[in-house]
Amino acid sequence: MGSIRPQYVKKIAVDLVSHNPELFTENFHTNKELLRNVVTGASKKDFNEISGYATRYVIKRRHRAEKEAEFTGETVVE
Repeated sequence: MGSIRPQYVKKIAVDLVSHNPELFTENFHTNKELLRNVVTGASKKDFNEISGYATRYVIKRRHRAEKEAEFTGETVVE
């Protein structure tokens, strides 16, 4: 079972990762430091939730790309 996150956390994380895919990594702490420069007015809990979901989202996107490439026979560009 996974964690249930508020919709605003998911929306913010997905928007940030979609607009800046090269900035976000699979490292929680790196994403958290990046968010401190981008997002203002959020609490410590919000920073942690948004950076955690952004991290999971980046990992999920990479896995989907790998599975799609495996299915189509293409190579994955990292």
